[in-house]
Amino acid sequence: MRYEKICCLIILAMFAQTADGQDLFPDTEALQVAGQVAFTEGPTYHPSGNVFFSDIANNRVMRRDPTGAVHIYRTPSGRTNGMLLNGLRLVCCEGGGPEGNRRVTRMEPDGSIKVLTDRYEGKRYNSPNDIAIDSKRRMYFSDPRYGPRDDLELFDADGEPIEGVYRIDPDNRVTRIITHEVDRPNGLAVSADDRYLFVADNVNDGLRAQGGNRKLWRFDLQEDGSIDPASRKLLFDWETDRGPDGMALDREGNLYVTAGFNFPKPPVETAINHRAGVYVFSSEGELLQFLPIPADMVTNCTFGGKDGKTLYVTAGHKLWSIPTSIPGKGF
Repeated sequence: MRYEKICCLIILAMFAQTADGQDLFPDTEALQVAGQVAFTEGPTYHPSGNVFFSDIANNRVMRRDPTGAVHIYRTPSGRTNGMLLNGLRLVCCEGGGPEGNRRVTRMEPDGSIKVLTDRYEGKRYNSPNDIAIDSKRRMYFSDPRYGPRDDLELFDADGEPIEGVYRIDPDNRVTRIITHEVDRPNGLAVSADDRYLFVADNVNDGLRAQGGNRKLWRFDLQEDGSIDPASRKLLFDWETDRGPDGMALDREGNLYVTAGFNFPKPPVETAINHRAGVYVFSSEGELLQFLPIPADMVTNCTFGGKDGKTLYVTAGHKLWSIPTSIPGKGF
């Protein structure tokens, strides 16, 4: 066996089942590389059997076809990060890139790009990162800023940068629903019943790194698509390790969150108490299972396959896949 697979299986044996004995990954030896590029992010599954994922470093969106072959699907991509399908059209969070686009776009059937939003109240977004959708087809996207901050345009009345979460309604009206309730929102997920919005809060760079959050929050999502700030509930804290990034939900409401590091990254991520992989939580924050990934940067995940029982994970330079015992949300 390859070294990375041996390491993975050793750790998997330590986390084989949930507290009640249910095994969420019935065949841990089936973890395999499903595609490889440079810096992968934002996987999303298409009913045709294609898996789309972002190759941020090379400014392109990739497509893994049902045979396993990987193709360039869109380039340049505005350094697309998170993606989802809305009406079988690919919606992309474009974080910037050489084109300077900081926007949310949709790729039409003819290949043209429709801009859904690129400004809020006349100001350019920071860097749209991840996106989720509810049962009413309302989309929620996070807008953090990692890296240089000299071109930020969104500030509050006190001059503090706003790293928020926004909702795009089906009529394309945009509303900010989170302003300062989290430090730096990253991954998002909406429960199947629209009851909860889950937010990954991850400050993993030098700015406020020693006091910034690496936490997973849950908010009550109200009927109108706003959150109740008083409902904020801490589900898990990665403390000084690499915090949560992307996430996905299964049919039973369990949350699959990518986080952790296998090697320290001083001075901002100094511990390795939480290894790199997929952390599976109940909606109440109980850690049910941990799936280690033998890569140091685990970024995002999504469910796919004909029966919804394949978890695709972007990590390092690769797209990984592993069978699951519970289908993903929506399958």
